Amino acid sequence: MQATQTAGVAQAMETIVSKVLILEERETERAHIRAFCVAHQLVPLRAQVDSVLAVLKSNLDLGAIFLANHFAGDPGGGLLMARRIHAVRPELPIYLRCGTRAEIDAMSDADARCVSASYTLETIDSLGDEIARTLFNLRYPSALVRGIGEITHAALSSQFNGLEIDVERPYVVKDRLIYGEISTLIPIEGSWCRGYMMLQADELDLMQTVRAERTHMQASGAADFRNLNALLGELTNLIWGAFKNRFINGRSQAVYAGQVPIVINHLHRYISFGSDNPQLCFQYVLRDPSDTSRIVKIHQRFVFNLSWSPEDFSENTQTLDALVDSGELELF
Repeated sequence: MQATQTAGVAQAMETIVSKVLILEERETERAHIRAFCVAHQLVPLRAQVDSVLAVLKSNLDLGAIFLANHFAGDPGGGLLMARRIHAVRPELPIYLRCGTRAEIDAMSDADARCVSASYTLETIDSLGDEIARTLFNLRYPSALVRGIGEITHAALSSQFNGLEIDVERPYVVKDRLIYGEISTLIPIEGSWCRGYMMLQADELDLMQTVRAERTHMQASGAADFRNLNALLGELTNLIWGAFKNRFINGRSQAVYAGQVPIVINHLHRYISFGSDNPQLCFQYVLRDPSDTSRIVKIHQRFVFNLSWSPEDFSENTQTLDALVDSGELELF
């Protein structure tokens, strides 16, 4: 069973994607944009005209928005929507599709500042470089991405009893949203990286899971939010410990002085690590086979905002001789 789960985790980690919102009313254009998204590791999502702002105010993590200038029945409705989107989620790149080059040239400076790139359907391929620059500008080694999924899956399995754990495909976001009510932050520091790992969960989901006796905690402890905090905190420590053992070479540690402030605004569900780089995200869905309505989602983010050198990344794989020499293993 464990081998099957590990293989499933590895398969889910094969490709990093980014979810994008498609605000396009014409089916022919949508099909063209959909094909472009598939070719560029983008997962297209569609929202109805009257629900766009509600979607943007939800917990939906996004990498970018594809917006048609002819929107909501208005030839210039896209620019009006771009201004609203920029006010609500200014960190999200907006790619505006115009009918002609003349529409692009007629855009005011104020509107141009709300839009990351403009294009026509004939020039959509030109967005490839822009997407690579803004969404996929950080290279994540396959061994790192696969390893994160594996060690987090193992940590979840040790803290939750009898739950099925699905590891969704990793993705990158430009969003700075906070999910749920409980969050943990822990520094990630090594010779090739510096940043943070963040875990987020919904308090009610955790509470119901504890009450169902699906954790090592007493069911009666679910009523105290501090116990739920401790559960997510313990999970964070387990993941960081395994991450450090697998990916961080302790002998190459250095003393770091530079820091940037982390800004958190709970009212607006917003967190900023002082970097415009996209964040690497994972989502784990825990299901109770005895009650299909009971689901826990654990959101995991990595932001390497202080240092990132993937060319120096290596996985700690010690040989038998090295373990014997270090005293960690004895032959008898």
